[in-house]
Amino acid sequence: MEQDSKITLFEHTPIPKAVMQLSVPTILSSLVMVLYNLADTYFVGMLGDPVQNAAVTLASPLLLAFNAVNNLFGVGSSSMMSRALGRKDYETVSHSSAFGFYCALFSGLLFSLLCGLFSAPLMGLLGADAVTAETTYAYMFWTVICGATPAILNVVLAYLVRAEGSSLQASIGTMSGCILNMILDPIFILPWGLGMGAAGAGLATFLSNCVACLYFMVLLFIKRGKTYVCVNPRKLKARDGIAFGVFQVGVPASIQNLLNVTGMTLLNNFTAAYGAGAVAAMGISFRIYMVPMQVAMGLSQGIMPLVSYNYASDNIKRMKNTIYFAAKIVLCIITAVSALYFITPGTFISLFMNNAEIIAYGTRFLRGFCLGLPFICMDFLAVGVFQAVGMGKEALIFAVLRKIILEIPALFLYNWLFPLYGLPYAQFTAEVILAISALFVLRRLFRQLAKEHPNLA
Repeated sequence: MEQDSKITLFEHTPIPKAVMQLSVPTILSSLVMVLYNLADTYFVGMLGDPVQNAAVTLASPLLLAFNAVNNLFGVGSSSMMSRALGRKDYETVSHSSAFGFYCALFSGLLFSLLCGLFSAPLMGLLGADAVTAETTYAYMFWTVICGATPAILNVVLAYLVRAEGSSLQASIGTMSGCILNMILDPIFILPWGLGMGAAGAGLATFLSNCVACLYFMVLLFIKRGKTYVCVNPRKLKARDGIAFGVFQVGVPASIQNLLNVTGMTLLNNFTAAYGAGAVAAMGISFRIYMVPMQVAMGLSQGIMPLVSYNYASDNIKRMKNTIYFAAKIVLCIITAVSALYFITPGTFISLFMNNAEIIAYGTRFLRGFCLGLPFICMDFLAVGVFQAVGMGKEALIFAVLRKIILEIPALFLYNWLFPLYGLPYAQFTAEVILAISALFVLRRLFRQLAKEHPNLA
C-alpha cells in the first residue's frame, strides 16, 4: 500500500536516506525554479539592452509577492497536514488540503484583479521610470495580471503533495513547468523567434505555470483514493481549528515574504537612482545569489514533513537527529559555494551579460551578497523547524527581525555610508544576527522537548 510506504519513510527509514529522499527532489525543484528565473535574465540579456533586463528586475518584487500567498496556504496547510498525519487524523488532512487549495485559487484571482486595476501607481512603487515603465508593464502583464493564479496554484499544490511524503512527484510537477519555460524563453524573447523581449519571457512563464498546474490536477485525479490530498469542494472547511491551524503557521511565513518584497522593492529603488545598468547588474547578482540560497531553502522545506510527523508522533529523537543531519549537510555545501562566488564573481556575472559596466557593478554586488550565505542556511533551517512544529510566533518574530529591525534600516545606513555598493551588505548584517538567534531558539526548543519527553529525547 502507498500509505504504508509513506509511514515507513517517516518512521523507520534511516535519517540520511529519508532526508535525501524528501529533500533532493525539493532542492532540484528549487534550483530549476531559480534556473528558469536566470533563463529570463540570460535570454533577455542576450538582447544587449539594459532596459529590457531592468524590466525583469523591477517586476521581480511582484513575483516574490506570490510567495506570500504560497507560504500562507502552502506552508500553513502542509504543516497542518503533516502533523495531522503524525497523529493519524486523516480527516483533518483532507480538510486542510482543501482549505489551502481553494484559498490559494481565490487569492490568485484577487491578486490579478488588483494588479490590473492599479497597474499605473504600481509602476511607480516598483521603481519604473519613463524609460523602463512600458517594458516592465509588458513583462508584468503576462506574469502577474494573467499569470498570478497558475503561478500560485502550481507552488501550493506542490506543498500539499509534498506534505504526505510524495516529494518526487511534487518536484516533477514544479520542474516540468520550469523546464518548459526555459525551452520557450529563447523562442519568445530573441529576434530569430517571436522577438517579444521581456514580454516574451513573461508569456513563457505564464504558459509554463499553466502546464504545471495541469500536471498536478491530472496527478490528483489518477491518485484519487490513494492520496490524502483533497481538492473536493465538499471538504472545504474553515471551522474546527482548520483555518486557525493553517493561519498559525502560514501567516508568519506570508508576512516574511511580504517583507522580502518590501526589502527587494527598496533595494531596486535605491539602485534605480544609478541607472538601468546598475539595476540590471543588481538583478543578475541577486539571481546568481539565489541559486545556493534556494538549495538551503529546498532542504529546509524538504525535511519539514519529516520533522512535523515525528514531532506530532512524539518521536523526538528522530526529529532532532533529522535537524542535526540537515544542518551539517547544508552548511558544508553553501560555505563552499559562497567561497567560489567571492573568489570569481566576475566570471558568473559575465555569463549573463558581457558588458563591462554590468560586470564591474555585479562583481562588487555579488561579493557583498555571498558573505551572508552560510548564515542564511541556519536561519532558513530554524524557521523551517518553527513552521514544521507549529511555532508560528517564533517564525513571525524572525520575519520582523530580518527585515523591519535589521535589513531595511541597514539598507538606508549602508547606502548613506557607502552609496550603492553598501546595499548588498545589508542582508549579510541581518543574517549574522539571525543565525545566532536561531541557534539559541532551537536550543531552547530542544531543552523544552527533553523536559516534556525525558525518555524520548
